[in-house]
Amino acid sequence: MDILTLERRGPVALLTMNRPESLNALGALGDGDVFARVCEEVNADRSIKCAILTGSGRAFSAGGDLKAMKARTGAFEGTPMQLRDQYRRNIHRIVKAIYGLEVPTIAAVNGPAIGLGCDVACMADVRIASAKAIFAVTFLRVGLIPGDGGAWLLPRTIGMSRASELLFTGRTIKADKAAEWGLISQVCEPDALLDDAFALAAEICAQPGDALRLSKSLMRHGQTASYETIMEMSSAAQALCHTSEDHEEGVTAALEGRAPNFA
Repeated sequence: MDILTLERRGPVALLTMNRPESLNALGALGDGDVFARVCEEVNADRSIKCAILTGSGRAFSAGGDLKAMKARTGAFEGTPMQLRDQYRRNIHRIVKAIYGLEVPTIAAVNGPAIGLGCDVACMADVRIASAKAIFAVTFLRVGLIPGDGGAWLLPRTIGMSRASELLFTGRTIKADKAAEWGLISQVCEPDALLDDAFALAAEICAQPGDALRLSKSLMRHGQTASYETIMEMSSAAQALCHTSEDHEEGVTAALEGRAPNFA
């Protein structure tokens, strides 16, 4: 079975990492291809307004497969140049696929999110977690560095000081501390996690789909682009929105004192 499954529930795409016997370990040969294919399927479906990413079983993702690393098999075998290519063509495709989702994405962290698993969660726009979830960035504990782009993303998520503390100590933090640090925005009862994720997704899906995608794009580019660049992008995106049926419906609904009904 593929590492990532896609289930459509109306305008919401439920993406589930499905390797519970290994705590949803990532990085096996072909994982990057599966993530890229599934996420492109979501991007191509204009009826989808939001995605939820979660894990099967008792973990979100325990990160890279330590047994494969120890045996130097699969994605972790070969010369240094071959290993480099495996990261670029496989593991990097996993995180780039999630980061490249055009719709707002919620990570529903149901259990341990460790190493690569924590970084995958950070690729989502919003993170909520079960009270049983734990988070750690443990690359140094196994003699590695964040090979998946975490050194770029984690400081942007929780700030340089806290990102450095997590990485340099390998410390594990619980959901309440993750919320305090801004790594997640909500702690949920374990049995209610997916219900809470879908409730949040429903609020998002009440907004106009095209404007949602454009807004996400602006927010993402706003992390690295200059103010002038974002202003130019905003004017172009706004021009598109002004001529849309969703804009007409939104303005009409506001003037009529009712909730808008976006397609």
